[in-house]
Amino acid sequence: MSSNQLDPRSMADVQTVSHFAAPGSPEYEHDYRMRQSAWVAWVNFAGVMLVLLGSFHVIEGLVALFRDEVFVVGRQGLVLNVDYTAWGWMHVVFGVLTVLVGSCLLAGQMWARIVAVIVAGLSALANVAFLPAYPVLSAVMIAVDIIVIWAITIHGGELREPKA
Repeated sequence: MSSNQLDPRSMADVQTVSHFAAPGSPEYEHDYRMRQSAWVAWVNFAGVMLVLLGSFHVIEGLVALFRDEVFVVGRQGLVLNVDYTAWGWMHVVFGVLTVLVGSCLLAGQMWARIVAVIVAGLSALANVAFLPAYPVLSAVMIAVDIIVIWAITIHGGELREPKA
């Protein structure tokens, strides 16, 4: 076989599109979905993790509001010398915001990608400041925040629908 001839067995795996589908048609949706890579699932993972992180923030906030004696250090041992009641309300409000942004990201809202990266970054900073009080959970939340930021910034662009 010469170098310009193609092996018919290798051509069996190649799919070609012989037409351009009109936007809004079922063929267009199918072609658009086929062009997305499997890495887009990371953005859905990031949305689920944001909802989970928001839930953790709410739980941390409620613990800070109602049972602040369970924390490792007193308020003088925190990075910011703030009362646990203030930390609690900050975590509750921030947790609700994080759950909303994660839900919007799962719903496919494009603006939620930008807001999700900002929220995950602020979540990581808040957990760095809260690290002395709740070291294990704060460290886990920081790690998940970093994974969320990575997933959205690296693979979020594949969600954009092509211009027709």
